[in-house]
Amino acid sequence: MNNKLSFDKDKRIRELRWVERVSTLLDNKFNIGGFRFGLDPLLNFFPILGQTITFATSVLLVLVMFRNGVSSKAATKMLLNTIFDAVIGSIPILGNILDFFYKANQRNIKILREHYNEGKHQGSAKGILTVLFLMLLALCILLFYLLWVFGEWIIGIIAH
Repeated sequence: MNNKLSFDKDKRIRELRWVERVSTLLDNKFNIGGFRFGLDPLLNFFPILGQTITFATSVLLVLVMFRNGVSSKAATKMLLNTIFDAVIGSIPILGNILDFFYKANQRNIKILREHYNEGKHQGSAKGILTVLFLMLLALCILLFYLLWVFGEWIIGIIAH
């Protein structure tokens, strides 16, 4: 039994090191004049394909971390970083520029280290998901209200 626990721990360490290497490749591999960047912003210059590759790789990294014992709260924060990076990166030109500065994978490694070394980000993601749901609900209500006001304005123009 002890041998299996040792194997599991060695496997976890290998996988987490792999996650760190891939994260560095995506966000900080290259250095030009003290400015660090990785493949993520470079691949995003290829519309759709580059964004899809970097997003899928980032999600894979989060899944590997989750499989190795990261709490659902930490995994949710990591996924939100990844989704935010993908959404911002999909904005033409501005997204490409911002991708050089917003390094979701390095932020996720920071969350991973805080989780394991400092005991942060423990527990359930229910609170984060509840707040996210309420924010999306408020956004939907606001959009429906704005559509209603816009519709009344259009009808007012047509009626006169």
